[in-house]
Amino acid sequence: MSGPVRHIVMWRLRGDTPQERSAARSKVKSAFEGLRGRIDGLTHVEVGVDVSDVDYACDVVLVSEFADRGALEAYASHPEHLRVRQELADLRIARFQVDYLADASATAPAAQPSHHRSEAVAGK
Repeated sequence: MSGPVRHIVMWRLRGDTPQERSAARSKVKSAFEGLRGRIDGLTHVEVGVDVSDVDYACDVVLVSEFADRGALEAYASHPEHLRVRQELADLRIARFQVDYLADASATAPAAQPSHHRSEAVAGK
């Protein structure tokens, strides 16, 4: 039993000017967000655009989740996904990918920070 699979892809995109890079980022974001509801087993799509502007950052990240490994495998050859890949092929400079089994406990909120120092300072 495989359970949900998280599929994360990050891209560096072409663009000689900030305007060209911005347009490329918007095109990638729009294209992948357009896959919502069009591919069976694709349960989550989130596309983030880098705001750090550090020279080593990727431009765009896709965080998606699939019902199981079979759904991810079907996505790879799905006509809608292939269409998006073709549309964006000339924009890519580099692509990085991680696929892993999603663990429900991994998405639990982090523990709240301790306030011991502020309590001691405030005399509590």
